[in-house]
Amino acid sequence: MRLFAALVPPDEVLDEISRAIAPHVGQVPGLRWPDRATWHITLGFFGEVPEQVLPELEVRVARAVHRYPVLDLAFDGFGAFSSVRRARVFWVGVTGDSMTRLADSVKAGARRAGAAQTDEKRFHPHLTLARAKVETDLRPLVESLSEFSGSPWRAESVRLVRSHTGPQVRYESLAEWALAPAEQG
Repeated sequence: MRLFAALVPPDEVLDEISRAIAPHVGQVPGLRWPDRATWHITLGFFGEVPEQVLPELEVRVARAVHRYPVLDLAFDGFGAFSSVRRARVFWVGVTGDSMTRLADSVKAGARRAGAAQTDEKRFHPHLTLARAKVETDLRPLVESLSEFSGSPWRAESVRLVRSHTGPQVRYESLAEWALAPAEQG
């Protein structure tokens, strides 16, 4: 089964992104906009994981998640991979508390559990909004959205998600773990 760990932002902040991009959806040739129900921030992609690995994976990822406090975040700044000029992925960035250590711990726990295909790319917090099969110049799109700044929000949990591929990608939440409560100052 194809698995990943993710943060799922609250509907109110996703509504802000939806409103910001609405005038552009369907306007850039070759850009495919996935259903909003699939929007998430990937902390770790584990690839194909044998079913017998799942119990240990859940234990180790839960342990990793519980070591980190809730995150205060906001969406800010649009961009693209590999570059805005030669894009295949259009995204909105995430600012706020660093998610890098959390993402590294989640991926390390998954590897120790036996998720051999764990993605080793440098973590870049983002939410993917659209994809292109061929490199596309997205400079006009990114520039038109440069004024966007999302409301602050709090990530309080991490989900383990199964990806069902096919003509219509579908995600199934298998488990969810709470991040540690924020320290009182």
